[in-house]
Amino acid sequence: MNFLNAGCAMMVPSYAGSEREINMTLHELNILPRDQLIDQLTKCCGATSWVNKMLPFIPADDMVELLEDAEEQWYKCNEADWKEAFTHHPGIGDVESLKKFTATAQWASGEQSGVKAAAKETIEALAEGNRLYEGKFGYIFIVCAAGKSAEELLAILQSRLDNNPEDEIKIAADEQNMITKLRLQKLLE
Repeated sequence: MNFLNAGCAMMVPSYAGSEREINMTLHELNILPRDQLIDQLTKCCGATSWVNKMLPFIPADDMVELLEDAEEQWYKCNEADWKEAFTHHPGIGDVESLKKFTATAQWASGEQSGVKAAAKETIEALAEGNRLYEGKFGYIFIVCAAGKSAEELLAILQSRLDNNPEDEIKIAADEQNMITKLRLQKLLE
């Protein structure tokens, strides 16, 4: 696949027969056929319930309304929905896991760009922290990584390992909400 644009959006055939990524406008999102709209929303948040809850809100009048609706519908989801969304993310610092998420790998890679320049020891500590986190909470460490260094992500991970499961699921849900809104904005850049 040939990515001609570092932004995020839908895949369309290019004149050479390969696919290329383009950004879309809110109007283009508003008029997508239902199956394509579902695909695009799923790239922003992998919770099926959230995607289905969002469908009646499209067409949206503007980005502010879309983001408000996205947040409102996210918090109408339940814990199982949140955990489903978490399964659509690679682990923080886990470059290999990006390969499983081809539809969102470019976004995830950009969101985790602070990890790319990290020292080997930091990457290893993130991997160990991710393992401990998943063992304790039963899902991967979710954090809105955009703009954070590997060291910052490691400090956040280590501090959240002390949380109880009831508090941590709410924190992880808040982080997913931020990721979803960020991805909606990227989708419509």
